[in-house]
Amino acid sequence: MPAALNALSLIDSAPSQLFEVHPFAGAVGAEVIGLDLSRPLNAQDFARIHRAHLDHHVLVFRDQRITPEQQIAFSRRFGELQIHVLKQFLLQGHPEILIVSNIIENGQNIGLGDAGKFWHSDLSYKALPSLGSMLHAQELPDEGGDTLFADMHKAWDAVPAALRTLVAGRSAAHSYTARYAETRFEGNWRPALTAEQLAQVQEVIHPVVRTHPETGRQALFVSEGFTTRIVGLPEDESRDVLQQLYALSVLEHNVYRHQWQPHDLVFWDNRSLIHLAAGCPAHLRRKLYRTTIQGDAPF
Repeated sequence: MPAALNALSLIDSAPSQLFEVHPFAGAVGAEVIGLDLSRPLNAQDFARIHRAHLDHHVLVFRDQRITPEQQIAFSRRFGELQIHVLKQFLLQGHPEILIVSNIIENGQNIGLGDAGKFWHSDLSYKALPSLGSMLHAQELPDEGGDTLFADMHKAWDAVPAALRTLVAGRSAAHSYTARYAETRFEGNWRPALTAEQLAQVQEVIHPVVRTHPETGRQALFVSEGFTTRIVGLPEDESRDVLQQLYALSVLEHNVYRHQWQPHDLVFWDNRSLIHLAAGCPAHLRRKLYRTTIQGDAPF
């Protein structure tokens, strides 16, 4: 039997785990209790997790004492993994993992210290943006470090009729370098991009309103972090419309604020949400491992 088929057989024959999915009291998100991702996940259990991810958009798996290899393997169950353009911050031996960290060793940042400093959907600046991202806590600060998630389906539902008519069917430009050099967190910086790296992050055009390929629900697909303009609108009008959409995207009752606990693994849907890192004091160590799953071209 080929190795790949043998591996699938082992997974499908794995015993089911007793776990529960508890939706959060707010607008978005759920907590997964009792699941051990260091153990093989059979097809039935995986289907439950997949469904919960579509229903709640962000899942919090508590106390996951998993290795980088196990995080990568679980992430791959959802699709092909994307390699981040900042290769200097990839985990040695595991390029699928981006180190998100403010830690400085020997005068050098060991990871991307100001990841998520503006609201964004991961890799919306790529022709094939991210389906979803997983972030696994390695070291957490005693203060700060929260991550916020905003529901873009509900954001689109909140757009007034006149504004809906204006943006429906329009497209917007997304660029990785839109706000790349802007500072927000004390003590963090970003390296200058090489010509090779810039070539990997050329501007792309996506619909302002996208349809989720698995659920069929519509969602806003613009963000202050990566969206630069609405195609076909004068610059001042484009700027005004985007500001209105950004404000509607982050209404408090549609936002979940995640306060990290040791060994949390958080898995969110970039087709349904935007997210923001709240930051923490520069002298407090924070390190997380991120894997990113490739999605489809937005439509």
